[in-house]
Amino acid sequence: MTEPPAKRSRAGHGDDSIYWDKSKNRYIGAVSLGYTPSGSRKRPKVSGKTKAEVRQKLRELRKELARGARAPASYTVAQAVNDWIAQGLKGKEATSIGTYRSLADNHVIPYLGAARLKDLEADDVDEWLEGRAEVLATRSLRMARSILRRSIAHAQRRGRAVRNVADLVELPEGQPGRPSKSLSLEQGEAVLCAMTGTWIHAYVVLSLLVGVRPEEARALTWRHVHCATTGIDKPHVDVWRSVRRHGDTKTHKSRRSLAMPRQAATVMAEHKARQKAELRAVGRERTGWTDDRLVFPTSTGKRRDATDVRRNFRVLLLAAGFENPGEWTTRELRTSFVSLLSDHGIPIEVIARLVGHSGSVTTERVYRKQLRPVISDGAQAMDEIFGDDETTGQETSGHD
Repeated sequence: MTEPPAKRSRAGHGDDSIYWDKSKNRYIGAVSLGYTPSGSRKRPKVSGKTKAEVRQKLRELRKELARGARAPASYTVAQAVNDWIAQGLKGKEATSIGTYRSLADNHVIPYLGAARLKDLEADDVDEWLEGRAEVLATRSLRMARSILRRSIAHAQRRGRAVRNVADLVELPEGQPGRPSKSLSLEQGEAVLCAMTGTWIHAYVVLSLLVGVRPEEARALTWRHVHCATTGIDKPHVDVWRSVRRHGDTKTHKSRRSLAMPRQAATVMAEHKARQKAELRAVGRERTGWTDDRLVFPTSTGKRRDATDVRRNFRVLLLAAGFENPGEWTTRELRTSFVSLLSDHGIPIEVIARLVGHSGSVTTERVYRKQLRPVISDGAQAMDEIFGDDETTGQETSGHD
């Protein structure tokens, strides 16, 4: 298309101007909005093949500006999502950001990313959700929609979107999530006997018999593990830290001190003695040992990551005779803790306190398949579940 340029005149402040751009072979419409704080001109533009088309686009632009927002013509869903992840998640845990990034890269951007945000319709989002519902669990589907909704809201706050179409759609039912499992009594006995004398055995004993979260166990230091009976205090572990940001536990109620059953106290005392012996063997017992030393460190004394612990846990399960250890996660030691206590008749209110929930409603919601109607305390019950006649009534000796 070639068309002789119209005579171009200077537009006043706030006026619209239309002119022919030879390099783009299109008419350009611009609105003058003054200057930015940095001194550059604010002139949002539209383009079209004819003046009539440009005039219509300028009218639409004016309406958007009157509503206080303008969706840039080329701004895509992918850009909105990436901007939100980069700017809207500041201060969030790295693991949370990783989860959002994974969902965005695998389930949002490949399907909606190329769409221009200003053109995205509720029908597009509906169709996308219906397709993802065939492969995602409901919880993951809800998170995927949340990513889109929050990304558009982020764009709205920056004047890059007018409306949030993700607010206009209903969430379909996704696929059933992976059901959590818990160890049977026989399986629990098997894992408690596997790979004794190793750090992963001590980790499993503490997690299964005391019910600490994986992120709490990985951050645990010897200052908070008390293996011996002192005065009126029984062997116990202070669950006051986690690998979360700033070292905080998941909730205020998660900060708790838990008595250890005799088996756990004995194993932890032996594990501590082994760590000291390892330092003594290399001549570092005096300089290398402090109560702030991690209970389950790497060979270099650093904190283990979740992948490393999970890999070692599955090696232990294989040694314990499990046919498919890859189907289990460390978090299911905690699920098993709840299940075994419930089977033993411990009230749900007591279990809720032991696992650090703010109330029994959370415990029922998260562990409803593991709970049974009940009635009596954690460490004592675990002694009865996994103890034997020879250890009943004996106190654990040890040292901090």
